[in-house]
Amino acid sequence: MAKCFELSRRQLMTGTAMLAATIPLAKVGAQTATTDTDLTGKSVLITGCSSGFGRLGAEYYARLGAKVFATMRNLPRPEADALAALAKAEQLDIEVIEIDVLSEEQIAAGVEKAQALSGGAIDVLINNAGIGITGPVEVQDMEATQLAFDTNVFGCQRMIRAVLPGMRAAGRGQIFSMSSQIGRLVVPGAGHYPATKFALEALSEQMAYELVPLGVDVTIIQPGGYPTKIWVNRNRYTADLKARTAPETLSSYGPLAAGMGEEDGTRRSTDSMDVPRAIAEIMAMPAGKRPLRKAVHPTFRPQEAVNNFMAEAQLKFLGNSPYGPWIRAVQD
Repeated sequence: MAKCFELSRRQLMTGTAMLAATIPLAKVGAQTATTDTDLTGKSVLITGCSSGFGRLGAEYYARLGAKVFATMRNLPRPEADALAALAKAEQLDIEVIEIDVLSEEQIAAGVEKAQALSGGAIDVLINNAGIGITGPVEVQDMEATQLAFDTNVFGCQRMIRAVLPGMRAAGRGQIFSMSSQIGRLVVPGAGHYPATKFALEALSEQMAYELVPLGVDVTIIQPGGYPTKIWVNRNRYTADLKARTAPETLSSYGPLAAGMGEEDGTRRSTDSMDVPRAIAEIMAMPAGKRPLRKAVHPTFRPQEAVNNFMAEAQLKFLGNSPYGPWIRAVQD
């Protein structure tokens, strides 16, 4: 019989997210700020802004008053030109900076530039860049495995290490980690996407406790399935993997392998702006009162049960230990 327990405020706000080796993109067009959220004075650095949640968020946070550093790789590129043109035409405070999260050199230079332009530490880092490569675990060769972890986990760690010295010195800041519903639950055939997001969840939660005394908040966003460009990008990586996989290996897995690279996201009708809106609302909350996890999907948030149970378990595990004040500060 399931044990019932009273949910804390943080647990009630806890997130839910969805499958799809997603890291989203949706229609990118003029987005009007429809809430009273005020981000004036905040500097926000976002990775993966060429499309999806990153692109939508860059515009949205700027409309709410933030100074936005929209980063993307492989500049120059049309997506960067389009965002820069929009910012100029509508007088939005958006600076496009080149950062490939696989490159420590670009990260160091990009963060240094953002800090110089903002006049100090970055207030908010949104670790949004990521990739998905589908197929059974056996099919994931080391090239695919290394790329997935290097982007979705190590890329986040590189960014964290670049911004935290400034945040620590300032005694404030917030880091958002873009996870997924399958950062808590597993879908067969999703490649290493769940493994990378499970890792990111653990890394982010541990960091949330460690940063309590330093005044830096951490929030894990768990989106569900949204119609973003991740599907298109994922199919490209997956097609390459499929092409270099032995036919007999693929045939062993039947539909799990046969369907690799065939999801394009078009059947999804959810509003991708759900994610930037949720992030903006959390940004505007008082420091120390922001949730550790936020599930984002209008109807389907199956991981919330896991989030709530694990929060309770973490409190039982360490709530009365020397770490207790940090654990309770994040989970209560």
